[in-house]
Amino acid sequence: MFKFEKLIFGDLGWGDEFLIATLMTIMVSICSMGLGIFIAIFAAWAKLTLSKFLNFISNFYTTVVRGIPELLVIYLIFFGGSAVVMKLAKVFGYNGYIELNAFIISVVAIGIISATYSTEVLRAAFLSIDRGQVEAAKTLGLSKFQIFYKILVPQVLRHAIPGLGNVWQVTLKDTSLISVTGLVEIMRQTRISSNVEHSPLTFLITAAFLYLFLTTFSGKFFNYLERQTNKGFAQTS
Repeated sequence: MFKFEKLIFGDLGWGDEFLIATLMTIMVSICSMGLGIFIAIFAAWAKLTLSKFLNFISNFYTTVVRGIPELLVIYLIFFGGSAVVMKLAKVFGYNGYIELNAFIISVVAIGIISATYSTEVLRAAFLSIDRGQVEAAKTLGLSKFQIFYKILVPQVLRHAIPGLGNVWQVTLKDTSLISVTGLVEIMRQTRISSNVEHSPLTFLITAAFLYLFLTTFSGKFFNYLERQTNKGFAQTS
């Protein structure tokens, strides 16, 4: 049975906690998406370059990360990261236990996962550009920076935004896995509230509603971005 009174704000309900958890989910998603795109730019470039070594490194990275469960990736970074930092600390004479910040670990883990998908999106977006436009720009005397900024970037964004919108939705929902790091986001708050109140259905439905709201709102936002980036191209087509 759904108990609305459990969701009020203040000392008698969990509204405050769920609001904070939702904001934490959004923050982790935004930071992870940003990190993922940053990594993906280099990974996509490595896949497009003529260097077989860089091709191999990029393909190996995307294949391995997408080939294992996402929760396992988070565990590996969570425990592996602490182990690496502790070994480095021992070099400088510190032998104590070092616990990494849960927010940073969560952002890095989800960012690495989302980057594998963003890599393919950016790679496909770049390949969709007519190379004749670049050659024409060179004959007109445009510099490499002008070609990149005025020709490549607008068209890459135009083709990439729909795919990046899908990656964002996946990234947003993947944050439900980071509760294992101790960070209180929507799903961890759901477990905490359910254990205290012994009313799991109320909080599970609340979590589902919050995720549905976030994905629906962000979907409309990416649709708006897609329309904006297509405006100039639609007029000239």
